[in-house]
Amino acid sequence: MSTNNAMSKVLVSGSAGFIGGYVCEELLARGYAVVGVDNYSKYGRVAKSYDGHPDYHFVQGDARDVELMTRLLSDCDHFIAGAALIGGISYFHAYAYDLLATNERIMASQCDAAIAAHRDGRLKKVTYLSSSMVFESTEHWPSAEGDERKIAPPLSSYGFQKLAVEYFARAAWDQYQLPYTIVRPFNCVGIGEGRALGDVEIDSGNVKLAMSHVVPDLVQKIVKGQDPLHILGEGNQVRHYTYGGDLARGILACMQADAALNNDFNISTAQSTTVRELAALIWTKIKGDAPLNLVCDPAYEYDVQKRVPAVDKAKQVLGFEALTSLDEMLDEVIPWVTEAVADGRL
Repeated sequence: MSTNNAMSKVLVSGSAGFIGGYVCEELLARGYAVVGVDNYSKYGRVAKSYDGHPDYHFVQGDARDVELMTRLLSDCDHFIAGAALIGGISYFHAYAYDLLATNERIMASQCDAAIAAHRDGRLKKVTYLSSSMVFESTEHWPSAEGDERKIAPPLSSYGFQKLAVEYFARAAWDQYQLPYTIVRPFNCVGIGEGRALGDVEIDSGNVKLAMSHVVPDLVQKIVKGQDPLHILGEGNQVRHYTYGGDLARGILACMQADAALNNDFNISTAQSTTVRELAALIWTKIKGDAPLNLVCDPAYEYDVQKRVPAVDKAKQVLGFEALTSLDEMLDEVIPWVTEAVADGRL
């Protein structure tokens, strides 16, 4: 364990979330003291492997509570602002207004608290979690850092609000000199994602589409015996599935590096995969040589056809690369989802 981080304390908002769990684990492994804050609004109470870690302190609370956030940040060196109402494609439609209104309130509260903590305490910087959805309206690929300011704004309220996160970061620097780094994760894959409490269940063949993200959704449908397998749209959507552990390493690189100060980074694997390719890979891992038959359900309005990041900047400036293959990710995710289905959690 590193000793040079022993006195450094990091507040992680959204710590009970999917990415937040990987981030807290990585921070603790590197010798940071970690304070996690979450209101359990998405998954309910979730047990984490590090809950009993002596350097981890959890606070059940709402990131919209400025007084709480100001108090928690008062003795922190870093703040990873990850709290958000977030979900997959079904969320964008079911909660179009809530995604915008709730996340704006969360972001304003977090910035208010961070501005005060930077002025009056020892807070050095805020590392903001944005999203690949800021590039939703692009018509050219790969999407490089800076493109979000040259292309049309996102059409979904979720993508628009994530772009607003970046404006909050820059505005808080412009007016209050609150240092920042903006991180844009692409399609996180890993274990620990359960059925979200507010997920809208949508019929997807004979199985309810109850998962927010495509990888665990396809796994649970195959495990439950769906054949033919239902996918959204034609399956030609291109994504960059990035392992949660890699994302956490990238987020920490963004938090730590001097060169990341007041900078922005796409954090993603360089590997493109279509939904059809993904479905075939998962099917083969579970079903072996059994023939795969697909049924294409009507696509969602905001199901972006291509999300392809430029990853050169993170590699050149931070020395960061996301190298975990989709094959390796699935070897971890498939047994986890299979067990969750058997236990009745999915």
